[in-house]
Amino acid sequence: MALVEQCAPTLAGLKPASLFCWQNLPPIFPWAQKLAPYGLAIRVLNVRADAYLICLYRARWLRRILAEPSNQAFLQRRGYQTGLGCGYLLEQFSRRFDSSFPHEIGLFLGYPLEDVEGFIKNRGQNYTCCGCWKVYGDPQAAQECFEGYRRCTALCQERFRQGEDILQLISA
Repeated sequence: MALVEQCAPTLAGLKPASLFCWQNLPPIFPWAQKLAPYGLAIRVLNVRADAYLICLYRARWLRRILAEPSNQAFLQRRGYQTGLGCGYLLEQFSRRFDSSFPHEIGLFLGYPLEDVEGFIKNRGQNYTCCGCWKVYGDPQAAQECFEGYRRCTALCQERFRQGEDILQLISA
């Protein structure tokens, strides 16, 4: 249920990536095999005091986001070595949790670059609206996105409660 609650928009194809925490290490390898045919990948990003931060992502979509020139330039300014692919960027991102909370997380979750940069520049203040993330750009577009995520999550939770398997919730 945690996967459905936290990752429904990614499972349904509305969002490139989602994060969720788990107290004990979940059986990642079997899930990775089950999800791969759908273009989904799962990765442990960080471990702290028996809590695992896990990322579920649509590999092709995340690769496209991270390859965009404006996003590459942003990541370079944040100290990332770019040009070596999505997996290497995820590895660098994962290592950043060891010393701090990487505010560029929004880029990896598919948030608009304008909002990620605005959050960093404004230290989380002066946003135009707040939902799944703090918005510094177009609040109307963001609110429509938030509502889509909310409806998707509610629908996936209901389908899961009615007995559908997680794999049935996935949109290719």
